[in-house]
Amino acid sequence: MIDYNYTAKNPKTGANIKSRVQAENERDAFKAIKNLGLIPIDIKAGNTGILAMFNSYTHRVTTKDKVLFSRQLSTLIDAGLPIIQSLSSVATQTKNKELKLIISQIVTDVEGGSSFSKSLANYPKVFSPIYINLVAAGETSGTIDKALERLANQQEKEAEIISKVRGALIYPAIVLLVMVAVVAFMLIEVLPQVQILYNGLPGASLPLVTKILLWVSAKTIKYWWIVLVFIAGIIFGLNRLAKTVKGKRFVDGLKMSFPLFKGLMMKLYMARFSRMSSTLVASGVPLIQVLEITAKSVNNVLIEESINKAITKVKGGKALSQSLKGDPNFLDLVPNMLSIGEESGTIEQMMGKTADYYEKEVDTEIKNISTIIEPIMMVILGGVALVIVAAILLPIYSLAGNSSLSGSH
Repeated sequence: MIDYNYTAKNPKTGANIKSRVQAENERDAFKAIKNLGLIPIDIKAGNTGILAMFNSYTHRVTTKDKVLFSRQLSTLIDAGLPIIQSLSSVATQTKNKELKLIISQIVTDVEGGSSFSKSLANYPKVFSPIYINLVAAGETSGTIDKALERLANQQEKEAEIISKVRGALIYPAIVLLVMVAVVAFMLIEVLPQVQILYNGLPGASLPLVTKILLWVSAKTIKYWWIVLVFIAGIIFGLNRLAKTVKGKRFVDGLKMSFPLFKGLMMKLYMARFSRMSSTLVASGVPLIQVLEITAKSVNNVLIEESINKAITKVKGGKALSQSLKGDPNFLDLVPNMLSIGEESGTIEQMMGKTADYYEKEVDTEIKNISTIIEPIMMVILGGVALVIVAAILLPIYSLAGNSSLSGSH
């Protein structure tokens, strides 16, 4: 996505409006401005390339910022303030400079005749499809305040789960980094000293494990820049590959089949699907639209394909629970709870309970993974330490043995 600064004319008032829109290219930016009911006059691309990547990192709008924005706006609208006044008030209280700028531009768009949801759609990096559609549903039913409150709750729960998953991976990541640092230090600083010691002794022969590590050490010291370029190339290549259609399918499939993490990831996706479905249904969004939004927002192409297949079956008159039943990408509890909700007319509540259940299950899975990972990491760390210690101590013991033999003669 590229930021485009534009000047456009409001055909209703005749006033010129200056604002910003995010789009893949200038043509899409032109369409987005036209969708706001404005006549584009001038469109200019903002920063691109490395500078754009740097700006996107340093000017991020966090989930916490969006939750606070949603809650504040919901409270002000619920108190009876008009949408423009509410937005302006929230903008003055927002500390995040990027979000403050976006809110100011949304105010400009709304003043120019655009709806609030259409104005949000100009910032897809900040506001997800579920956010925009919930606001649109709230506009239609006159319950924007309730829609924003539901969004805040949904975002908080999602952020809490993601935080726990990341927290579970921090320990092995730190251990891995320390292990790499220790190995690098031993290869570059310690092992060469052993070689220097042996070079001064005629007839001394190094053990095989020491010779191998010394060869790795010599090549690393001599060609360190090639090693760094090689590692950077692998990371860059894997990152690019993961963004392709085949690469994303492989990565998403691996998440759901890798023995250690498949239970966690499946329950995480089920919790996400259920929570989003419950929130959208509660806001009055039609079922087909609920499924279309969740398919794009669940962040897994395999589950997205399963939901799209279910959409086709639902359009053909089949119940959603039956459409998802037996699908390998959905755990059995989801269609079972949906079936109860369909029969009792309480899909929203059943999906909410399903989300609550799987969110608790995610907590349990995280604890189990942490319990399993710790001994595994200790074994790996011990193995690496054993090889390095052997490479250093075996020559020393060999020297000591030779010295004792010489002394006895």
